[in-house]
Amino acid sequence: MSTALVTGASAGLGTDFARILASQKYDLILVARNEGRLAALAAELSKEHGVKVCVLARDLSIPGSADALMLDLKSQRLSVDVLVNNAGVGLHGPVADSDGAALAGMLQLNVTTLTQLTRLLLPDMLARKGGRILNVASTAAFQPGPWMAGYYATKAYVLSFSEALASELKGTGVTVTTLCPGPTATEFFERANMSRSRFKDIFFADSRPCAQVGVNGMFRGKTIVIHGALNQLLVLTSKFLPRAVVRFIAGKLNR
Repeated sequence: MSTALVTGASAGLGTDFARILASQKYDLILVARNEGRLAALAAELSKEHGVKVCVLARDLSIPGSADALMLDLKSQRLSVDVLVNNAGVGLHGPVADSDGAALAGMLQLNVTTLTQLTRLLLPDMLARKGGRILNVASTAAFQPGPWMAGYYATKAYVLSFSEALASELKGTGVTVTTLCPGPTATEFFERANMSRSRFKDIFFADSRPCAQVGVNGMFRGKTIVIHGALNQLLVLTSKFLPRAVVRFIAGKLNR
C-alpha cells in the first residue's frame, strides 16, 4: 500500500486531504503541531478506511524542522509516495508594524520548510521512478497583496518553485502540482487576524471540494489547479489589468 504525507493535517484543507487520501486506501503520515487533533483524526481514518496512520507532531515553522521530520521518517522506516505540502499561515497588517518573529515563522513555514521537505523526499521518489507532490499555494500567488505583503509573496514563491520543479521532473515519473485556492472556509483567516478584513464579506468555498479538486489534479499530473470558475476568471483578469489596479483592489480587500 502507498503512503501519503500531509502537512498541516490537523485542520481545514489538511484534514480534507487526509480523509480523501485515506478513502483511496493510502496509508498516512499526518504532520502538524496539534497532536491531540492528529490523534483523533488518525483514529477516525484507521477505523473508517482500515489504513495505517502515523502521527508526527512537529512545528514546521521552526528552522531545521524538515530535517527533524526526515529523521522521524527514517527511524520508523517510512517512505513517502505522495507529499502534500499544505501547512501554511498568513500574516495581516503593514510590514512596518508586523511582529518580526511571526514574519520569520511564516517565511520558514510557507517557503523554507516546504522547499526543504520537497528536496529531502525527492531522491527516493526519483529512485523509485514514481511520486506525487502537491504544493498548496493560493490565488494570492498571482498578484501582490498590500497589507498581506509577506503572505502573498510566499505564495508567489510556492507557485514559481513548483512550476519550475514540475518542468525539471518531466519524464521521471514524479509530478508536481500546485493547488491555488481562493478564499476557503478554514481557520486561516482567524489565525491571520483578519477579522476586520473585507475578505470576511466574500463568499468562502467549502474546503472539501477544494481539496478534492487538488487531489484529482495531482493524480492527473496537472501543473496548476485553480479551484472554482470564479477564481479562474479572477486570475485570468488580473493578468490583463494594469498592475496598479491589481494592487489597489487587493489592498482594498485586505485592509
